[in-house]
Amino acid sequence: MENAIRDWRGRAYLPGPVPADRTRMFRLALAAMAAISPLQYGFAALLAREGAGLTPLAAWIAAQAAGALPALHLVRRGRLGVRPALAAGAALSAAGLAAAGLAGASWPLALAGYALLGGLGAGLVYGVCCEVVASWYPERAAARVGLITGAFGYGAVPLLVWAGLAPGATQAAFVTAAVVAAVVVGVAARGLRAAPALWWPESLDPRTHALDAARLRVTPDAARQFLLPQALRTRALPALALILTCAGAVSVFDVIVVAATGAWAAVALLVALNGAGRSLAMRCSERFGRRRTLAAVLGSLALGQFLLAAGLAAGAGHGVLLWLGVVAAGLGGGAFYPLLASLVREFFGVERHGEIHAVVYSAKALAGVGAVALAAAALSAPATALLAAAALAALPALAAPRLRLPGLPATLPA
Repeated sequence: MENAIRDWRGRAYLPGPVPADRTRMFRLALAAMAAISPLQYGFAALLAREGAGLTPLAAWIAAQAAGALPALHLVRRGRLGVRPALAAGAALSAAGLAAAGLAGASWPLALAGYALLGGLGAGLVYGVCCEVVASWYPERAAARVGLITGAFGYGAVPLLVWAGLAPGATQAAFVTAAVVAAVVVGVAARGLRAAPALWWPESLDPRTHALDAARLRVTPDAARQFLLPQALRTRALPALALILTCAGAVSVFDVIVVAATGAWAAVALLVALNGAGRSLAMRCSERFGRRRTLAAVLGSLALGQFLLAAGLAAGAGHGVLLWLGVVAAGLGGGAFYPLLASLVREFFGVERHGEIHAVVYSAKALAGVGAVALAAAALSAPATALLAAAALAALPALAAPRLRLPGLPATLPA
């Protein structure tokens, strides 16, 4: 574009005024993400813990992960507006929540209503909200997207508290959550819009921001702007997808296994920390770097599995280990999502960040299968399943610091 400003790496910017409702749009996106949270963590805790709901949960995770990529592709290409995408997401998510509450022993309703419709709806809302917030906060996209994905974690806490206080009200809780999701996401659909292409807030010089040495030492920019086919040929992208697969499986499994203990306060704390830990991790990553923080987060997740196993082995009279495990697993169980999204931006650039991250995020479908396999094993041998989960989290924790920026020479030239 003729009026675009370019930084030292050649990235183009079109500075413009900050809209007066930018903060309101961020809050709407955060509320929408919180409203769809019961689809994953509410179902995992309330309906999948006994084993009967494991298959619908795995199918939902696959549909949610798969729905984000085409949604982002259509929105970024201008073929699908933000409003109709979120309106469809509101209807589908509400249908999925209602089906979760009303399905009972009906597998067709659980699979078609909750898993397929609810999964596609959640994928639409998740992908579009992240894209809109990132477009309006390009100078701090990682931190802001981390905040709204946190709401996707802790948004299920009210549902879990309600169900814990009134175990017979699970059906009513999900139906109420369906109404809330329809209203909240519907309101977000009316207020959210994407920023213009290449937009940058005019109050901050993009060239000065790109040359900020302190920022570049901790969170360096990509060597160049990768296209999706180019990113697929690197070693970094499959490594990120593998990390998400392993950690995502353990994260969902933890909700199921803690819910099986009947300690609903522990379940609520686990889910709350799952969301709040994302914001904390992003703050730490701004100071210590994404890869170091990711390794620490995955280490906390692995430690949580050992503590949970010890707590379950000790029995009800030794609940301290169980609670320590909940804290460690909760802090690590969601924070890797925004960290991986930030690493995608750091490794491959911002121009195709949404599409490339959607490919990495689609690995969550495999994570759902892994979570179900671990949960099925935990029905007969919970300690063994938890130790296997610890290994799944520990291996990527050791590999995370070894991730390298693609596109740079392996050695310095002579």
